[in-house]
Amino acid sequence: MIHPHIADALKVPDLVRLTDGLVLLRFESMKIYSALAAVRHLLERGTVRPGQTLIDSSSGIYAYALALACHRYGMRCHIVASTTVDATTLAQLEILGATVEQVRPSRDLRLDQELRVRRVREILAERPGHHWMRQYHDDIHYLGYQEVADRITAEFPHASLSVVGGVGSGASTGGIVERLRATDPSVRLVGVQPFGSVTFGSQDHHDPETIIAGIGSSIVFDNVRHHLYDTVHWLDFTHAMSGAVALLREHAVFAGLSTGASYLTATYEARRHPDRLHLVIGADTGHRYVGRVFARHAEALDPAALKPLEVRTPEEMTMPWSRMTWRRTPCPAHWKERAA
Repeated sequence: MIHPHIADALKVPDLVRLTDGLVLLRFESMKIYSALAAVRHLLERGTVRPGQTLIDSSSGIYAYALALACHRYGMRCHIVASTTVDATTLAQLEILGATVEQVRPSRDLRLDQELRVRRVREILAERPGHHWMRQYHDDIHYLGYQEVADRITAEFPHASLSVVGGVGSGASTGGIVERLRATDPSVRLVGVQPFGSVTFGSQDHHDPETIIAGIGSSIVFDNVRHHLYDTVHWLDFTHAMSGAVALLREHAVFAGLSTGASYLTATYEARRHPDRLHLVIGADTGHRYVGRVFARHAEALDPAALKPLEVRTPEEMTMPWSRMTWRRTPCPAHWKERAA
């Protein structure tokens, strides 16, 4: 196939067999699926017009995806970025035509996200013609992952499936599993979270090295549909790093920190459920984590010696790794009130 644009090629994941019970969906940059489908849908619906500026907040992966989608469909792009955006991504965004501004540095993740959202609102007040993509809240970001789910169904038509991935905005794991469950309600979803995220109640736990961008949040994300998740794991930085290093060492796969966390989680889940095929979502490559993760590979722990603490409620969790059977329970109302 000859693709009409590089984004159409980059969005497609590689399926890599890791073990009999583990398959990796290895993306170059997973959110390209989401951004392409969302922008296309907005154009087709007439919500935006060609040449209009699309704006959003991002810590890196979505910024790149949205810039590619805007380049693909002739839109302008403005990103309010976290200071964690690496130099390589920043250079690509600027060359692709996106305008980028970064909020002031903050060691507090919640403050960083609040500053970015506040700045987006200020820009919209000044330039009402801009369209806010709202990747964390607008469910149009679910649309692109239906295509991923259809490919999974075609590749594994008779397998008992468990999907394992970082929760993040909720669109990737949620979009894939909702589509899969339309024909097979038994598909399990295992969500992965860093400590400190409000999404599944770990905000009172502080991991001083938490840099697992994209899989947790210090603010409420409306796109997270808690009732889709069967099980939730919380991991600290060291465990996520150990998973990423092990994935490269054992399978020669160079992937990001969230993929490392998901890989470690999936290996444990596969031991508990050897009758199921576990699909690990690998959201991006490891390039932006070279200095902070892979250069420290000597500090990585032996994955075979690691296992989570089993807890019955979020209040029982403890670092460095906890696991809870979630049972597709809706988000408790008091969590949203507390995080607001």
